[in-house]
Amino acid sequence: MAFKKVWCALALGFLLPFSCAHTDFFTSIGHMTDLINTEKDLVVSLKDYIKAEESKLEQIKKWAEKLDQLTATATKDPEGFLGHPVNAFKLMKRLNTEWGELESLVLKDMSDGFISNMTIQRQFFPNDEDQTGAAKALLRLQDTYNLDTDTLSRGNLPGVKHKSFLTAEDCFELGKIAYTEADYYHTELWMEQALKQLDEGEVSSADKVYILDYLSYAVYQQGDLAKAMALTRRLLELDPEHQRANGNMKYFEYIMAKEKEANKSSTDSEEQEKETEVKKKDYLPERRKYEMLCRGEGLKMTPRRQKRLFCRYYDGNRNPRYILGPVKQEDEWDRPRIVRFLDIISDEEIETVKELAKPRLRRATISNPITGALETAHYRISKSAWLSGYESPVVSRINTRIQDLTGLDVSTAEELQVANYGVGGQYEPHFDFGRKDEPDAFKELGTGNRIATWLFYMSDVSAGGATVFPEVGASVWPRKGTAVFWYNLFPSGEGDYSTRHAACPVLVGNKWVSNKWLHERGQEFRRPCTLSELD
Repeated sequence: MAFKKVWCALALGFLLPFSCAHTDFFTSIGHMTDLINTEKDLVVSLKDYIKAEESKLEQIKKWAEKLDQLTATATKDPEGFLGHPVNAFKLMKRLNTEWGELESLVLKDMSDGFISNMTIQRQFFPNDEDQTGAAKALLRLQDTYNLDTDTLSRGNLPGVKHKSFLTAEDCFELGKIAYTEADYYHTELWMEQALKQLDEGEVSSADKVYILDYLSYAVYQQGDLAKAMALTRRLLELDPEHQRANGNMKYFEYIMAKEKEANKSSTDSEEQEKETEVKKKDYLPERRKYEMLCRGEGLKMTPRRQKRLFCRYYDGNRNPRYILGPVKQEDEWDRPRIVRFLDIISDEEIETVKELAKPRLRRATISNPITGALETAHYRISKSAWLSGYESPVVSRINTRIQDLTGLDVSTAEELQVANYGVGGQYEPHFDFGRKDEPDAFKELGTGNRIATWLFYMSDVSAGGATVFPEVGASVWPRKGTAVFWYNLFPSGEGDYSTRHAACPVLVGNKWVSNKWLHERGQEFRRPCTLSELD
C-alpha cells in the first residue's frame, strides 16, 4: 500500500507542470527557465524511486536475516525442530505462501512510477534542434567576442554568477555538430580542445580515436596536409587496425608525393597564402564592423561631435503630464540622432509586461523579401509576443507615455512587441523600415512605413547584448528601466540607411526588451514633410 501511495502522488504531481509544450527552447532564456523546474521535478521523482527501491531491498534484507537465523537453528536438529507442531505448521506456511509473496516483492518493478513521469515530461523536453541551436550559439559567441576554446571551456566569462565548464565529451559534441554543418574551422578548434583535456588527464567517456578521426579530416579539409598526416599517425598508434585511418594515410601520402613532384615553389605558396588573407579581409566587412561594435571596439566620436551630446530634463515639448515632472533624457548619438530616456519604465511595469508576454512567446520571424511570408531565420534568435493596449492598463499607460514623449500618434503604431533572447540570442544587421524594393512591406497595415522605433530595455545584461549601428559605429548598451528612440525615416519620408542596426548576441545574462514601431499615418502635422529628401 505504501508504494501505491508514493506513486499515485508522483503521478498526480507530474501531470500538472505544463499545459502545453513549447518548441525552440534555445531561442528564449525565459522559456528555458521552465526546463530548470522540469529537471528539478525529475530529480525529486528519481530520489523517490531510489527510496522505494531501498525500502524494497530493506524488506527483503530483513526477511533474509530472519530466515538465516531460523534455518541455522533448524538444520542443526531437523527432527527435533519439526517435532514442535508449530514449527512444522510454519514451515508449510512459509514455503507454500510466504516465499511466493517474497518472490512477488522481488519481481515488483519499482521504476513504473518514474518511467511514467519521464514519459509525461519527455514531450516537453528540448529536441535535437534545440541542442544544435544551443551549440551553434556557443560557436557564435566564440566568434563574435573573440573567445578562445579554453576560455569558453573553462567557463571564464565576464559577469557570470554560476560558473560552469565543458567536459571533454561536451567539447567533442560541439566539434561533431560543427562537423555536420561542414564547419571544419570550429570542428578543429573543439576537437583539439577535447584532445587537450584528455591529454591533461580528464576522465571521460570521449574516445581519443574518434576525436583524432574527426580532427584529422577537418584539418585536411582546411588544406593542412602535414598536420592531418601527423594526427592520423597518432590515431594509428592507438588503433593500428583502424580501417579509415589506414586508407586516409595512404591517400595523404599519395597527395604529398604528387605535391613534391609538382615542385611547387615556396614563393607560389606564400602568394597563395597572401591571396587567402586578402580574401578573408575583404569578406563581409559589415560583419566585422558588427562584431567589433558588439565587443565595444566601436568608432570613437571626435571631441567636437561629443561636445554636441547632452543630458537634460525633458518635458515632451511642454506636455502637461511632464511639465512638473520632466523625464531624464541623454543623447547617445548625433547622426542618426539616438536618445535614451532614463527611469522611463518601472520594475513593476516590467514584471507585468513580462507576465503578460511569457505565455505567448513564439519564435521571432522575419518577412521574406521575395514572398512576404513570415519565417524563422538563423540570424534572429529570440522569441516575441505582441501586447495590445486594451489588454492591460499597464500596456495602455506605456503607449500613452511613448506618444507624450515622442509627440507621435501611437494609434497607427504596431502593438507593443516583447522579446526575450535565447542562448547567444541576436538579431543580425537589419532595417526597421521598408525599403523601396519592398513596396508591400506594411501594405496590410495600411499605415505607411515605420517612421520611428522606441525600444525599452527591461533587463540588465551581464555581458554582450548591445544594440549596434554598423553604418555609423554606434553601440547602445542595455540598461534596465531605460528606453532609446530614433527616427527610421527622414521628414521627407525617405529611409535613413544609417539606422541599420543589430542586436548583439547575449554572452552572459538574460535580455528582455519591448519595442514600439510607429508608422507614418497620423504624423502628417506632428512631423511635417520637407522638400529635401535628406532633411
